[in-house]
Amino acid sequence: MKKWSIALLTLALVTVLAACGNNSKNSSSADKTASEGNKTATTSEPVKLVVGATQPHAEILEHIVPALKEQGVDLEIKQFTDYNLPNKQLIEKELDANYFQHQPYLDEQNKQLGSNLVGVVGVHVEPFGAYSRKIKSVDELKDGAVVAIPNDPSNEARALLLLQKQGFIKLKDGAGISATIKDITENKKNLQFKEQDAAMLPRLLDEVDLALINTNFALEAGLVPTKDALFIEDKDSPYTNLLVARQDNKDSDAIQKLAKALTSDDVRKFIEDKYQGAIVPVF
Repeated sequence: MKKWSIALLTLALVTVLAACGNNSKNSSSADKTASEGNKTATTSEPVKLVVGATQPHAEILEHIVPALKEQGVDLEIKQFTDYNLPNKQLIEKELDANYFQHQPYLDEQNKQLGSNLVGVVGVHVEPFGAYSRKIKSVDELKDGAVVAIPNDPSNEARALLLLQKQGFIKLKDGAGISATIKDITENKKNLQFKEQDAAMLPRLLDEVDLALINTNFALEAGLVPTKDALFIEDKDSPYTNLLVARQDNKDSDAIQKLAKALTSDDVRKFIEDKYQGAIVPVF
């Protein structure tokens, strides 16, 4: 009887040890699997985001590249000098987003291109200004002076509205952001208008008496809007520059991270410190 008791005790001990061994093995296997899963999650490839921009938008985007990289977004900036290309390339999915335009321009482009691109978030305003190399004051603008303005619909209207605000012309009632030179009902100084591609306007300063230039192109030409402009839009301009995306990706995680980074306190400080009022954050 005693021998049987010893045998049974031995058998029970062996069974317990075997079970512990299996549990230890299973635990190690589970730990290994969890470790491999964490490793996979940690080393996952960053999401690449290609964004088209003019200056100074590209410069602002460059500032947030490191912050986005920490969030798993690899931001590639494709720089343009032509307003006509970024929306076309966004539609064709050569870009994931663009950052260069305001809402009136986007509306006009959507109409022309048959697209439905959307603004994701408003970032800043670039006060539109009037520049000259021939006069130092608007009081010196002579009768019959040649004034260069952008030839795209939204920026042409913007220039005309600014000239109206300065008292040089009057536009017919209701012309608003769709105004053209055909809507001018009063032209006190008989100004002669030269319509030209917006990017070309700084090059015309030696040829014309006055040119109304988008701030990004003014900055590229070495002009300082707050110092060199004879007159400039107020800071409450409705022409907010937008981050723009397609309907199919506007809510994606990467685009939303980009939108959040562009409207961060860090970017606000960067814009205010670097551009000294030539560019005004709206967030």
